[in-house]
Amino acid sequence: MKYVIGVDLGTSSVKIILVNQLGEVTQEVSKFYPLIQEKVGYSEQKPDDWVEQTIAGLSELLKNFKGNPEDIEGLSFSGQMHGLVLLGENDEVLRNAILWNDTRTTKECEEINEQVGKERLLNITKNIALEGFTLPKILWVKNHELEIFTKAKSFVLPKDYVRLKLTGHLHMEYSDAAGTLLLDIADKAWSKEICELLDIDPEICPPLVDSYDKVGSIKAEIAEATGLSVSTKVFAGGADNACGAIGTGILEEGKTLVSTGTSGVVLSYEGNGDKEFEGKVHYFNHAVPKAFYTMGVTLAAGYSLSWFKNIFAKEINFDELLADVDSVPVGSNGLIFTPYIVGERTPHMDASIRGSFLGMDASHDIKQFARAVLEGITFSLNESVEILRENGKDIDTIVSIGGGAKNESWLQIQADIFNANILKMKSEEGPAMGAAMLAAYGCGWFNSLKECANEFLKVDKVYQPIPENVVKYKGLFAIYKKVYSSTRELNQQLIDYRK
Repeated sequence: MKYVIGVDLGTSSVKIILVNQLGEVTQEVSKFYPLIQEKVGYSEQKPDDWVEQTIAGLSELLKNFKGNPEDIEGLSFSGQMHGLVLLGENDEVLRNAILWNDTRTTKECEEINEQVGKERLLNITKNIALEGFTLPKILWVKNHELEIFTKAKSFVLPKDYVRLKLTGHLHMEYSDAAGTLLLDIADKAWSKEICELLDIDPEICPPLVDSYDKVGSIKAEIAEATGLSVSTKVFAGGADNACGAIGTGILEEGKTLVSTGTSGVVLSYEGNGDKEFEGKVHYFNHAVPKAFYTMGVTLAAGYSLSWFKNIFAKEINFDELLADVDSVPVGSNGLIFTPYIVGERTPHMDASIRGSFLGMDASHDIKQFARAVLEGITFSLNESVEILRENGKDIDTIVSIGGGAKNESWLQIQADIFNANILKMKSEEGPAMGAAMLAAYGCGWFNSLKECANEFLKVDKVYQPIPENVVKYKGLFAIYKKVYSSTRELNQQLIDYRK
């Protein structure tokens, strides 16, 4: 039996899976690393922590592998998007990586809009300037850490740095490059125009490759450290959301994905790059050949639930926290939660907005708050679903992955709020599976990623919307959407009181 490895480099951990030719996950390892948040709005990590934990995870996986290491034919990556890793002359890291959920770059976004122009930026990149993207982070270092910036010879994204350390070769692939705000999406090339307008040397942009391209093999010292074979082929991989789409079969028109990880994503397949969404949702190159995808983002999806548990229910686990939410009626007895606890992306693009519980009274208990958090996260995701529908998308079936797919009550809430059938997959590996599928396709196991998906991916259960709940949630959603406009000015006034 032959195998491939999928490495999913997330925000809190690296997840590594071993998959055989039948699509069965035979091993799974996770290794965690810390988040560095020195100031409000700052979010960083040490790139070498990613490398060390990936090597530790691969070592653990190979230690428990009973076959011949040479039977592991390929390895590929999924990675957290947008994070800036600046490299010097000898590919050394010049500073901590600035992550996707870092919001310090509001002024740099304004600089991009002034120098490039909002319309021109949208025309080239299909996206608008947001704090989470990579380009504003590059400008922030240029504006605030000029000594470091002048030493930079290249920049990469998180998974690209790990791949560099495993293979010795530096590349970036299109699905992640699309999230930098430096890529001409349609032409699949770095935008020299944007670089010139912002006084950035285009030479710092790394060589571009396709997600399924072989970019090297495991270095001898990494093979020795992990037990892998030097013959194991390494493929470029994809952005976590692109890989999540592959790993759930979002490989053709009409397919939609909802992923609730730390952030939440609504993603829909696009067959071409010429649609106009006016920046309301992200528009990126897919990891699939000649394809694209649109994506809306909730910055704090699963993170909102983790935050709530850690602050208000630290003594119990998630299963206990959510055990009784089914006993709570739709709408949590008049309690609404907005998950803006780290700002919000779609549709508000607002780094200053903050979350709230609306309608609290003395009768509410922990299970009602817990359900309100689930509903609030799902309402936020539904704003992206609504935008896609308004732009002509027919969304009647959605694949759900991540934390929101691990709880039956939450899956039903999704079906009712989205008014769509929700599919739960048998193997809910998402991005890690997508990475493994890119390796399987790259190794020649299948003629296409669709063929791979037909073999690897199976539906476990379908959750159908309950008509009476759909009606109730439609009314509640209308109220939810008013909370942002009602609290925006108040949150602006509170900025001076935040540390």
